[in-house]
Amino acid sequence: MDLQFELPVDALAQPDLDEVPAAQGVFLLQFDGGTPYLGLSRNLKWRLKRWLGSSSEGSRWAGLRESIRRVSYQPTGSAFEAKLLLYRLARKFRPETYRKYLKLRPPPFVKVQLANAYPRTYITTRLTRRRALFFGPFPTRAAAERFEGSFLDLFLIRRCQEEIVPDPAHPGCIYGEMDMCLRPCQARSSEQEYHAEVGRVLKFLNTRGQSLVREIEQARDDASAALEFEQASSHHRKLEKAQEALKLADGLARDIDSLFGLVIQPSAAEQAVELFWVYQGFLQPAMTFHYSVVGGRSVSLDSRLRDLFQEAEHKSGTPQERTDHLALLNRWYRSSWRKGEVLLFDGIDQVPYRKLVRAISRVAKGQQE
Repeated sequence: MDLQFELPVDALAQPDLDEVPAAQGVFLLQFDGGTPYLGLSRNLKWRLKRWLGSSSEGSRWAGLRESIRRVSYQPTGSAFEAKLLLYRLARKFRPETYRKYLKLRPPPFVKVQLANAYPRTYITTRLTRRRALFFGPFPTRAAAERFEGSFLDLFLIRRCQEEIVPDPAHPGCIYGEMDMCLRPCQARSSEQEYHAEVGRVLKFLNTRGQSLVREIEQARDDASAALEFEQASSHHRKLEKAQEALKLADGLARDIDSLFGLVIQPSAAEQAVELFWVYQGFLQPAMTFHYSVVGGRSVSLDSRLRDLFQEAEHKSGTPQERTDHLALLNRWYRSSWRKGEVLLFDGIDQVPYRKLVRAISRVAKGQQE
């Protein structure tokens, strides 16, 4: 991966920095041998002058100037774009140490381990290819644990970590005694019954809780219609409990196989924004979208976006790449420096175009202010 612009470096003469914009961006310095230096800057012109200028101009690294053999840079319209670009450069030039170099920490997920005969949930920061559902990312492990504990109270799957071998003589646990588990360890339920309950859990996570909310609302309404008010009240309390659990999973947390979206960011180009597809948790390369009139004729942004997305290619990768991409997305989404907008939806063919056009308008307006 190469950056967009390159400066001709002459060891005997200072490079001309007039063409370098005083804008944020990413730069790369290649020295005689060794790993290139990668950096971010809010002002590329100032930062490169500090590297390449003479000591009389205040350069802190004037002694290294003669060993520089390559200087390349790329302006970016946002910190999100810059950090994603730096990540891709670091993966290329520092494949063994890029996570440490970027201080990139994998976010936590709630995992439903489906490869086990009696599936259970637990918290993990490691995505795999094995049969499982991963729900997240969460801001912290504590947040993931609070959500896990809260939503498990709504179902009857096990919380123990042991390998289940059904045996009526098994001593069981407190959850079984409180009728909060189907007790497969004590052979109180069949494998089919247990998997049916796991199916309800998966549906709950796939729909971000809406499957259970609808189920409880229907049961409450049926009980009310039958004048069974105590039962209706019980269902209403369970509904409130489900809604409280859902509040612990913010807008970004969802089944990552259903994590589709668009991140809308300012662009370094004039009258344009950068659109980053999120495809099952993988961040795709930027697509520059010009919102100005093209070719002297007015075409609706909705139509132009549809045409643009028809050409888009969506690529997956390894579990580690997906973890990295979700870590970058999670860091930006929960940061104090977050700018731009993100729209999340359930499928690649379910883009909310009206919302997208409004989001682009807001980002464009922010650029002009």
